[in-house]
Amino acid sequence: MEFASYLAGEKWSDHPSCTHPALAVLARLVNDCTPDQHRSELVELIPSVIGLTSDDPRLELRIALRAATAALPIASEGRQRALAVGIIATQSQLAIIEPHTDDDLADLVTAAFAQAPASEFWARKFSADCPDNGRGRRPRDVTRMTQSIIRSSVIGIACACSPGADQRLKALLQSAIDDCRMLVENDTTDIRSISAEVATMAATSRPKSLLATLLRS
Repeated sequence: MEFASYLAGEKWSDHPSCTHPALAVLARLVNDCTPDQHRSELVELIPSVIGLTSDDPRLELRIALRAATAALPIASEGRQRALAVGIIATQSQLAIIEPHTDDDLADLVTAAFAQAPASEFWARKFSADCPDNGRGRRPRDVTRMTQSIIRSSVIGIACACSPGADQRLKALLQSAIDDCRMLVENDTTDIRSISAEVATMAATSRPKSLLATLLRS
């Protein structure tokens, strides 16, 4: 995210305005939880996060839902219940905004719950006992909820007793980027332009030192 802020011409920061806060949270967590020897593989995704921001309330919900469905099947049993509740609450919020959605996220939820049926059962009972069932939250509360889900999901994947955590994390980030691009409808010409700029800058000494600093952090 720091290198993205640099390429976007913003003040050096890991919270650049050029990227939606929920996507930035996911990117920072994936970066922090990726082993040093594999962190360089994330560099190719840097241009993709630039310009992906919107006031669309669906965006943070979709990112959180995708993260939770990726983590639920492999997370520890104690974390699975929280993730399952998060999936149900996130779906409930999305149903208010787009009640007739038809995309791959519904299939991902079904597949994730099929691999953790006990957690789904517990979460549905827990959610049914809640007065509002997670509906009608204020925007600030929704943001707190989605960021908590994203954080728990990434840590759940990173700490899971399952091989290939780094590849799973990168795939999750790529999927979230694709979701954001679909909603934001970012200009692909700008994306190609930024990608070309990254390639050009990588040939100079300064960006190399910047990248080296990022990869060590």
